[in-house]
Amino acid sequence: MRTEKKILKTKSLLILFVLLSQFFINSCKDIDRNTIAIGLNTNPITLDPRYATDAISYRLIRLLYKSLIDFDEEFHAKPELADWEKISPIHYRFTLREKLNEFHDGSLLTSEDVKATYESVLNPEKISPHRSSIAMIESIEVVGRNIIDFKLLYPDPLFPGRLVIGILPKKLISKKHNFAREPIGNGPMKIVDFKNDNHLKLLRLHDNKIIEFITLKDPTVRVLKLLKGEIDLIQGNLPPEIIAWLDQKKSIHVKKKIGNTFTYLGFNMEDPIVGNILIRNAIAHAIDRESIIKYVMGASARKAEALLPPEHWAGNSNLTGFDYNPEKSRILIKQAGYSDSYPIRLVYKTSNDPFRLRLATIIQHQLDSVGIEVEIRSYDWGTFYGDIKEGRFQMYSLSWVGLKVPDIFHYIFHSKSIPPYGANRGRFKDKNVDSILELAKSEVLLYKQALYYKDLQEYLLQALPYIPLWYEDNVLVSKSNIKGYTLSTDGNFDSLEYVTKK
Repeated sequence: MRTEKKILKTKSLLILFVLLSQFFINSCKDIDRNTIAIGLNTNPITLDPRYATDAISYRLIRLLYKSLIDFDEEFHAKPELADWEKISPIHYRFTLREKLNEFHDGSLLTSEDVKATYESVLNPEKISPHRSSIAMIESIEVVGRNIIDFKLLYPDPLFPGRLVIGILPKKLISKKHNFAREPIGNGPMKIVDFKNDNHLKLLRLHDNKIIEFITLKDPTVRVLKLLKGEIDLIQGNLPPEIIAWLDQKKSIHVKKKIGNTFTYLGFNMEDPIVGNILIRNAIAHAIDRESIIKYVMGASARKAEALLPPEHWAGNSNLTGFDYNPEKSRILIKQAGYSDSYPIRLVYKTSNDPFRLRLATIIQHQLDSVGIEVEIRSYDWGTFYGDIKEGRFQMYSLSWVGLKVPDIFHYIFHSKSIPPYGANRGRFKDKNVDSILELAKSEVLLYKQALYYKDLQEYLLQALPYIPLWYEDNVLVSKSNIKGYTLSTDGNFDSLEYVTKK
């Protein structure tokens, strides 16, 4: 296949480039520092947990703040800062755990801080993107220093799992403290320096070790820095062929774990071209996902048919996705009224991350082969992400990470979740989807709620407001003297709390 040959040629060129780069650094030695440095592909958007929605921000925030609850490996809610009891279907009581109640500024975390944090998220003037996920809260009442009650407008069996926002000090909320740049939480690490957007320093509290996050957008530069000892580890966002090459080096360790990071193609449903279901179906059948996963991603991914992986308790393992069928794509394009003399022309927005740009180029080639002309426009992460949130796009690609509760569907697809009130970036409006989401929200039995979400995922695969592509594996590349780092399913950085440098 011509496409596959082109892919393989690109792989060879990249490997050659890395090998040539290595030639010039063979004499370099590790830099001895009392730090552990991590290479990132992009900067965090914000370190304020009330407003963060991007992957890097989410992962860093987990190190800086603690939330009332967390999740186990099976996506079930578990206590973190607090235990809870269900007093009634609309009344939950949380009791803070004493040993976890000190902020980084020395003040004690109390139920007043919990109340202030969640009321600030619910405040319509603040326009938090997480507001819709906790809109069922009617009132928050402080019962005691460590006891707080949440009363709901309606029963919600998933409610504890919604309280995942890091807790902020009440006194600083009232002073409009800049948590985005100067976070004050009670996580295992605290801020040291964030004056430079590309360089974040945290202090690990249990041993006073400095943890550095250095943004290096070019993956080759990140690898060179790793080989020179200027950074100690890289998690994800490396071309698979480079990972395979590094795996052969004695000085480097490579770890992999199946992940649930969900990559998709998104569409602006208000656009006259991609708003047409025939065109979206044509695009879906034109993308050879299996070849991309095999030849471009080094088999470090698995096909996705929905936002939630099939192993999730609300996932749907019976979904049958779109097969690669270029001929069917051409038929659908003709049915939509387009032809060689009247072609489809689309603009595909992506970040300027080299690997994401490479994937966009391959998809561009596959769409071109069925008669869809695609112009790729790549931007720095901040500009790209801002355009997506504001709806300034026709087609784009992004990934979701850290998905735990099925109510993410409400956040992404409900007609009332258009930014800034949620993440319905495609401006998707469907009465059937809204109805299923409302029914799921009102169902008190989890197994029945799961049935609604399974039906919803099947419906979305037909309505196609997005095209599911794949779930990416999590990959760690580190120096051989880095010990104790465990990869998680959602790709978080939690292991940095205890990782050591020998």
